[in-house]
Amino acid sequence: MNKLKGLLLTEGLHGMISQVEGLAKALDMDYFHEKVELNSPWNLVPPSLTPKKKFIFKNQINKEYDVIISCGRKSVIPSIVLKKNSNKKIVNIHIQNPKVSLENFDIIVAPDHDSLDGPNVLISKGAIHYLTLDEIEKAKDYLVSKIEKQKEVVTLILGGPTKYYNYDNESMIQIFSKINKQIIEKNLQLIIIPSNRTPEKIIQFAKEYFNKNRLIIDNVDKQAYLSSLALAKYIIVTCDSSSMISEAALTGKPIYVAMLPSMRNDKRFQKLRNLLESMNIIRKLEDDLDTWSYEKLDETNRIAKQIKEKLF
Repeated sequence: MNKLKGLLLTEGLHGMISQVEGLAKALDMDYFHEKVELNSPWNLVPPSLTPKKKFIFKNQINKEYDVIISCGRKSVIPSIVLKKNSNKKIVNIHIQNPKVSLENFDIIVAPDHDSLDGPNVLISKGAIHYLTLDEIEKAKDYLVSKIEKQKEVVTLILGGPTKYYNYDNESMIQIFSKINKQIIEKNLQLIIIPSNRTPEKIIQFAKEYFNKNRLIIDNVDKQAYLSSLALAKYIIVTCDSSSMISEAALTGKPIYVAMLPSMRNDKRFQKLRNLLESMNIIRKLEDDLDTWSYEKLDETNRIAKQIKEKLF
């Protein structure tokens, strides 16, 4: 039996790509990515006010596909239009709240903190993603030659500024000082992993602040990211990234969330953190690092199984 072919629609951001690709992998599809480009002024207009017409987006897609998996505001209308205008039956799956009628999609995959409900809605605890335990373990040795092997590892995963959270120096100093205290007290090796949202000035600041017992990756490097998760005894993730917190939860290792002051109402993010805290997966970063265990969070495969039962 031939594999289903998937069209993945996103705005090109890591968190979105991780979700659509992870679901496509879990559904065992052959797939290709398409970064959505909307024509002006539709790139500024909410999906609920956008006409469901081909003229709103620039993408010309000539490859064959059976399933559309979309994520992000800009991908909502293209997914609906491509399904409607196809000359064959297309299944379309949207990840996150599309902010339009849910009837436009065969399946909606929404994180619990989106508070979405409907007959075609599947709820995930946190974000689904593209990491697997197998590829994390295979990448373990990637950073081994660059660290002090006799020391236990604490991995810090950095997000970046958003409309909710600001990476000002004072906030970063508070986070860095808590980590540095633990490095000294527990004689730890620090690995810092940036994301594509991490400002260069923050990476440089980290290099200046942590002058020893640290390995700072200064570019986006997936193998380094995977290796740091495999090597870590403790994982610390900044609070702005639901996707990277969810990815870290696949490991079953202690996860600390480094809090940043919010600039606007962040109740959706709080709801996710409260859920993961109640599941004993995360704790807020304070003045000590401890170890504990929990059931590894593999929502991608759980959701994929539900989709197969419903549609395939």
